[in-house]
Amino acid sequence: MPEPAFELTSSRQFPQWLAEQRLSLACTTYQAGKLFLIGTQPNGRLAVNERTFNRCLGLWGNGQTLWMSSQYQLWRFENVLEDGQLFDGCDRLYVPKTGYTTGDLDAHDIAIDADGNVVFVNTLFGCLATLSELHSFRPLWKPPFISRLAAEDRCHLNGLAMQDGRPKYVTAVSQSDVADGWRDHRHNGGCVIDVTSSEIVCTGLSMPHSPRLYRDRLWLLNSGTGDFGYVDVRTGKFEPIAFCPGYARGLAFIDKFAVIGLSQSRESTFKGLALDARLAERHAAARCGLIIVNLETGDLTDWVRIEGAVSELYDVVTLPGISRPRALGFQTPEIRHNIWFEEQGRTVVWSGNSKDDHP
Repeated sequence: MPEPAFELTSSRQFPQWLAEQRLSLACTTYQAGKLFLIGTQPNGRLAVNERTFNRCLGLWGNGQTLWMSSQYQLWRFENVLEDGQLFDGCDRLYVPKTGYTTGDLDAHDIAIDADGNVVFVNTLFGCLATLSELHSFRPLWKPPFISRLAAEDRCHLNGLAMQDGRPKYVTAVSQSDVADGWRDHRHNGGCVIDVTSSEIVCTGLSMPHSPRLYRDRLWLLNSGTGDFGYVDVRTGKFEPIAFCPGYARGLAFIDKFAVIGLSQSRESTFKGLALDARLAERHAAARCGLIIVNLETGDLTDWVRIEGAVSELYDVVTLPGISRPRALGFQTPEIRHNIWFEEQGRTVVWSGNSKDDHP
């Protein structure tokens, strides 16, 4: 059966903004299980590439490598093209090279530390973790209010901010230490925790997500209220600078701009939050897509809407210096019919349509 259709549209100036910033974007969709790569074509139109991976969430990228968390695996993608090399008009081709099977840990944010190790938020067990050659994960740290590791999603630990290649801050929806206890504290139980000291530096948040350190500030999305802003870690006060017209998750930066992912309201988990009332005041409905916010003014300068089968985004990363990225997945035959190898110090691309006519 064909997959349900989706439609992606943008503000008129969004493709030009990408071109001016010499930038592409990658984002993950939660319930639809999609990895989107958004760039520009030579004619100035958007170039959109999508691949299917079950329940993909956290995303990390440095231009050459992408890491992504999915339903029960962590995936490492590598770009197989050299600088200046094109493949069907694309200047990056990300191929899934390694998949680590973890089981369904509900892994959220993911990052690579200064030593090249994977660090991810193990939401089911309420801890930071890394990969293990033998086990599903190796725990690295847990919040001070979590008494023991248990597969109970007690506080809904979700976001991770890195500093100098080390975990620095995390976000949690609550400080609960009982199974699924975070759901009772969605309105004002959210907090930010300093990983190095285990001190709680900010409280009173509503469903916080996506903490990121940028330009000497700790930015985050206070998703339950629709606010994007920063935390003054000296006072513990959250300072909003912009309202997001949707349930916000996924945050990345380029120059003076923030790129923020939005989701439509989901029954139960997202419903009944302050965000609903604030949208109603503005005669608006929660949308799925991306918004660009000017950090200096708080203005929403450009946007992308995704409609149809896709209603939720989770994470977004910027890909500077890349015009038109593309990825291979497992749902189409491309990954079988394209082969890359090194010959005389250069990458050679071979494309063909092999047949399954074994004797």
